[in-house]
Amino acid sequence: MTTQAEQQKPRTYGNWTRPKTAGLLGLGQIGTMVLLAGTIAAIIGITVGGIVAGLVIASIVGVLLLLVAVRDKHGQSSLARVITRIGWMNTRRKRNHIYRSGPLGRSEWGTAQLPGLAAASRLSEHFDSYQRPFALIHVPSTGDYTVVLASNPDGSSLVDQEQVDAWVAEWGYWLASVGEEPGLQAVSVTLETAPDTGHRLRRQVDNNLVDDAPPFSRALLEGVVQAYPAGSAVVKAYIAMTFSAQTRAGSHRRSTDELARELAARLPGLTQSLAATGAGAVKPLSAQELCEVIRIAYDPAIAVDVDRANAAGEPPEIPWPEVGPVAHQANWDSYRHDSALSVTWMMTTAPRGIVPSHILTRLLAPHRDIARKRVTLLYRPIDPGRAAAIVEADANAARFNLTARNRPTQRDQVATNAALATAAEEASGAGLVNFGILLTATVTDVTRVADARAAIDSLAATARIRVRPVYGSQDSAFAAALPLGLVLPRHLQVPLTVKEQL
Repeated sequence: MTTQAEQQKPRTYGNWTRPKTAGLLGLGQIGTMVLLAGTIAAIIGITVGGIVAGLVIASIVGVLLLLVAVRDKHGQSSLARVITRIGWMNTRRKRNHIYRSGPLGRSEWGTAQLPGLAAASRLSEHFDSYQRPFALIHVPSTGDYTVVLASNPDGSSLVDQEQVDAWVAEWGYWLASVGEEPGLQAVSVTLETAPDTGHRLRRQVDNNLVDDAPPFSRALLEGVVQAYPAGSAVVKAYIAMTFSAQTRAGSHRRSTDELARELAARLPGLTQSLAATGAGAVKPLSAQELCEVIRIAYDPAIAVDVDRANAAGEPPEIPWPEVGPVAHQANWDSYRHDSALSVTWMMTTAPRGIVPSHILTRLLAPHRDIARKRVTLLYRPIDPGRAAAIVEADANAARFNLTARNRPTQRDQVATNAALATAAEEASGAGLVNFGILLTATVTDVTRVADARAAIDSLAATARIRVRPVYGSQDSAFAAALPLGLVLPRHLQVPLTVKEQL
């Protein structure tokens, strides 16, 4: 029988594991292959060319093993850092880090189209079964289609902990259920904080103010409208769901119209199921609304003009070929675009240990040193048919790594326990999801970028996560953090399984 104190104990979460492969001496699969191949090559060298040839081969293999085995605090090997630096040097040599568009730029048709991974994307608008317009982004290079939903989260202020726990449970159930959606590739949740221009409040007050209102009430409301926007921020949330044109390998590749008709019937159910997760009112973004979101992200200076036009009832007409920046320059650790400068970090270590449900509260809240902050949670739900094989492989790899050493470390024991717990939860019906986090800090004054970096470092520490800047790929990381539904593993030249081993 549980006591009342046990029932009121806050619920905690954890047990996140990083996929690993079995290997000798903790080297992993690629490191073990290099070790075995090098050992065989050294033996052949000694047999054919003598001890000197064998020592030379052994030295080369030893250097390769050090490059693979020596890792920094973010889990990145020396070989991966070398490859990243070489790729960045090649990008600068080809001048691919500089982009100019518009009538005087070098892009085709003289438009300000999106750069990089989203350059070839196309936008169309359709209507769901509730006759709500929804935008559909098509990326021809990967055959992916993305629909974006706008959400108004309820927030956890003045909410009982039992209700928060219920929201978390429903969110976990929703992630597990969308893993069974036909053709679903990924889900991203973007929470953006930005300065409030005050135009929405002005429009709300003007629409509800009657002509015969008392002078005192009218003056009070006018004072609120003038004072409230100063220093205040607005929080926006978007959910991007990316579907593949093929539901499975070898199946029929659906056209844009076919997939749009299918999504039109599924969107009402998806938006309604999100209401139980604390997402509030959820609706699909129209093409015009999505164009405004992306355009403001690349040029924050026009946010005031866009809000003013919407408040006047005259939404600006921004076509998809004009939502990109007029100019951008990607640097090693920053990204300059139109009227702002941004830095994007990626999570390298999930919240360590056991954490409560409000662990990300301060990370998601507005910060005075960051003009616009974007936190994007990337999810790749795994098909239930593959999930069982993956967790069993992780459990077997963890057992092998634990027994491969004469003196296993405490980290090896913890990793083994986590892998076994994950396998047990999956067997009981839980879903399996790969996830990550991208953080983008945007400043309109380049002299404030140091303050923004310090703020992100502090906020990441409060969330108990470890982050690092996306060196050499700031422009791609910036686009991936937007609600565009870009699935980064599908854009990699090196297979993801090989990249994770490096």
